[in-house]
Amino acid sequence: MKKYILISIIFIFVGCSGNLEDLNVDEKNATSAPAETFFNYALKNMSNLESDLTYGANGSPYTLSRLWSQQISSVTYNEGTTYYSNFNWTNVYLEVLINLQESRKVIESTVQTPMNAVALKNKLSILEILRVYSYSKLVESFGNIPYSEALDVNNISPTYDDAETIYLDLLSDLNTALDNIDESGASWNDDLMYDGNTELWKKFGRSLQLLMAMRIVDSNPQVAETNIIAALPGVFTSNADNATVEHLDAQPNTTALYLDLAVGNRKDFVGAKPFIDYMNSLEDPRRSVFFKSVNGDYIGAESGMVVNYDSYSEMGTLFYQPNTAVIFIDYSTVEFLLAEAAERNIAGVADAELHYNNAIKASFEYYGVSGVDDYLAQPEVAYSTAPGNWKEKIGMQKWVALYNQGLEAWTEYRRLDYPKLSAPAGAYVDTVPVRLIYPISEQTLNRSNYEAAAADIGGDLLTTKLFWDKY
Repeated sequence: MKKYILISIIFIFVGCSGNLEDLNVDEKNATSAPAETFFNYALKNMSNLESDLTYGANGSPYTLSRLWSQQISSVTYNEGTTYYSNFNWTNVYLEVLINLQESRKVIESTVQTPMNAVALKNKLSILEILRVYSYSKLVESFGNIPYSEALDVNNISPTYDDAETIYLDLLSDLNTALDNIDESGASWNDDLMYDGNTELWKKFGRSLQLLMAMRIVDSNPQVAETNIIAALPGVFTSNADNATVEHLDAQPNTTALYLDLAVGNRKDFVGAKPFIDYMNSLEDPRRSVFFKSVNGDYIGAESGMVVNYDSYSEMGTLFYQPNTAVIFIDYSTVEFLLAEAAERNIAGVADAELHYNNAIKASFEYYGVSGVDDYLAQPEVAYSTAPGNWKEKIGMQKWVALYNQGLEAWTEYRRLDYPKLSAPAGAYVDTVPVRLIYPISEQTLNRSNYEAAAADIGGDLLTTKLFWDKY
């Protein structure tokens, strides 16, 4: 992981010559840029999406899902918490995927020599990791999405591809990209996540492969197991491997969450009652990082209720800092996935309890909190005595560890079915949503393809389960 650097588009100006056509060159706008610029801009934009937060009815998969996992609640405006929401994916397509595509074009147009061949190949592979990551989140949120025709600027009405077909294609592309990485070779001179470290990028890719494979383990166990086997030797082994982007203290390079909470001085977001009540029941030491106390107590608000902000625990000081790292995937998540693999008897992974403990220890370590041994010794936490089956044991503790990773927390809630959450009173639907509704703009600008996609998935509804959500 590396320190966030200032992003600016690097202009490459056309030099003077005796040709009269040079008089028509627009020197105020970029005509080309290095591949690194496009790549880092995509990475910056994805980081912003991951850390952003919305209090109203409009948002992306990342912003609104924070509220749906009921880790936090909005106490001033309740449209997001009660599911009266309008979703968009424009920022993912235009701010992330298009920039990755442009970066690829620059790399592919670069003259290959014996000196740069490995670096170019590594750059393309790393690009692919971030592309797969970005598309996978859209599929996990919406189902069928524009994919094969999505980035064609001449096609304003792209068709939607089948969600499962996309997901399997992404896994195949990811595996190929990872096999193509030469860990001993160069890649980017500079990147915002791993500073061009190909070994760490490959670990991120293998950890993503494990995560995606486990996502489809109930819908396509054969493909899932094949990918889990491929991923296992190369996944994260400590918090030092975490896929994160760190930020600077000065705008415009602070976290989006800092702009929402501190700069915007929003008095909207507090801990949600189900989440804080669960942490309180275990006297979880991470409370002091995740939230601020109210007269010495941690108090969560009922999700979806408009209540007095000052009566409840707001988000912790860490999340009001401009330079707090944004997590894409962390080591704790990997260890929880390995605990699940052990329970499912996949690929020879053994000792679910060890991996479960490692996951919790990694979360405590990441947030600089002591007392993990005492925490694990509690009968309600210890793997052998914690309530419920393995899905409940892992699901409940994973819910806590995924704090401030809203989309992943909501997705794992949908997949593991833990914790048991209820829709707020007066919500648009009477259950916690299991997918996002397509953007309203699609109904007017791309109607025929929208209608076909909606029919194909079983209805453009918050309650329509996606292909991987089998139980």
